[in-house]
Amino acid sequence: MDSPWLLVAAVLLGLIIGSGFAAALFYAARRGERVARVVTPSVPDGVSQVLDALEIAGIVVDPSGNVVKVSPGALALGLVRDGRIAHTEIGRLADEVRDTGVPISADIDIPRGRFSDATLHLGVRAARLGTRYVLVLAQDHTESRRLDEVRRDFIANISHELKTPIGAVGLLAEALEPAADDAVQVRKFAARLRTEASRLARLTGEIIDLSRLQAADALHQPELVTVDQVVAAALDQNRVAAEATGVSLVFAGDSGARVYGDEALLVVAVHNLIANAITYSPPRGRVGVGVSRKGGLVEIAVTDQGVGIPEDDRDRVFERFFRVDQARSRNTGGTGLGLSIVKHTVQNHGGEVKVWSLVGKGSTFTIRIPEASEKPLTAPIPVTGASAATPAHDNAR
Repeated sequence: MDSPWLLVAAVLLGLIIGSGFAAALFYAARRGERVARVVTPSVPDGVSQVLDALEIAGIVVDPSGNVVKVSPGALALGLVRDGRIAHTEIGRLADEVRDTGVPISADIDIPRGRFSDATLHLGVRAARLGTRYVLVLAQDHTESRRLDEVRRDFIANISHELKTPIGAVGLLAEALEPAADDAVQVRKFAARLRTEASRLARLTGEIIDLSRLQAADALHQPELVTVDQVVAAALDQNRVAAEATGVSLVFAGDSGARVYGDEALLVVAVHNLIANAITYSPPRGRVGVGVSRKGGLVEIAVTDQGVGIPEDDRDRVFERFFRVDQARSRNTGGTGLGLSIVKHTVQNHGGEVKVWSLVGKGSTFTIRIPEASEKPLTAPIPVTGASAATPAHDNAR
């Protein structure tokens, strides 16, 4: 056969094969489309957009229990795994709604993760979505429940703490009346009254401070604060108490460090650490306060030579009303709120507070706060009072 006929035959053969291949692709595409419609059924119009916009968890389940649509919130909580609802309790709700058609609400506790001991507290509601699907909505109540427990504990603790000084004031007032003609007894009861009144005032003031620190706008207008001034003020406030027990206060460290924040709150935080150190120091002991700058952080460390803190209690010392030594704290008028105030103050300043301790040797509490990036406009203000009593080269640790 001549070459032109061979060429024509080849073209015709190519057209025939190509058309057959195209037809095969067309039918395969149609078949795939039908299969896709079966495997991934569509949910009613608008539901997908609503689920994508939900902050809470949302899941749409088909009659076979397959998840056909899930919101980002549900994925974040780990409610869906391998195309199915991951938790039996939630799956049962969906099945019951599918069988009865009646919407159901329930509170369900589930593990936070497959290997976690933590628990999520969810408010779950399931209802029919059209004739085929079930919609499951879940809202995470874990944080609100935790806050409720904290509030209840706080009210219980504060009621107990207030009961002691209030009861003492009442008893002392009753004792004053029959002792009106005895000047010695009157003076004795009056002194006790002043002590209990001071304790009550201190407790009330610390509750107010703690409430302020837990507010959203605790540091709504931070200012440039000189750390030297904060430490000097805190040392001056504790100097009389230290002298009364023979405890020496020592200051050393970098000068001129600055942070952004509230100077009054920072003074209270450092004051509380120094007051605690004095309280738990032996007579003629030493309390050191050191300031340093490391990696963009300002560190304020308060070290004592006291009784130390047992290892089991170190993670709890910053809890409200927690006391390592209950009897000693009550005898010294401690409220159990001082270290909690320190923790919240430091957190509000973007920092942290850590404790190191050795039983029988002493403790070191260290505040770490981001250093202000702005350079001081003037020379650092020298520390007055704090460093005057002790040489600047003394080591706080």
